[in-house]
Amino acid sequence: MALRQILKDGDETLRKNSRPVGEFDAKLQALIDDMFDTMYDGQGIGLAAPQVGILKRLFVMDLQDGTPPVVAINPVINACEGSQIGQEGCLSIPGKYGDVERPASLVLEAYDRFGQPFSLPATGLRAVCICHETDHLDGILFRDKVKGPLLSE
Repeated sequence: MALRQILKDGDETLRKNSRPVGEFDAKLQALIDDMFDTMYDGQGIGLAAPQVGILKRLFVMDLQDGTPPVVAINPVINACEGSQIGQEGCLSIPGKYGDVERPASLVLEAYDRFGQPFSLPATGLRAVCICHETDHLDGILFRDKVKGPLLSE
């Protein structure tokens, strides 16, 4: 396992659409492990593959709240309901925060690291993180959705 460089705002890779994952091989497993290590090192709760320069539809998430970490491959968000507004930040935009509106609840449909499909209902911070990381897969950064000014630490 290794730490990967997290791309910063302004890198054109962050604005590109990611391609679906087709092979669940050893290379993918190493990428997933590296992404978790990189996310933890950066003290984040989520990290999408484009943030480490890999244009694959994959993100990892660990809210560190006692729930198991999540690997979401080829994620699709369904059944969105309600809305919530909360402050978000991003490992690719360090030191900046802003209020973003997200669904209050949703259902994530994805594949795990071994290619097994799963469905994960999510509310609160879990729903926010899923939306934030899925946006990265479509070249969208949280600052594109900020309501009001982008704040600094």
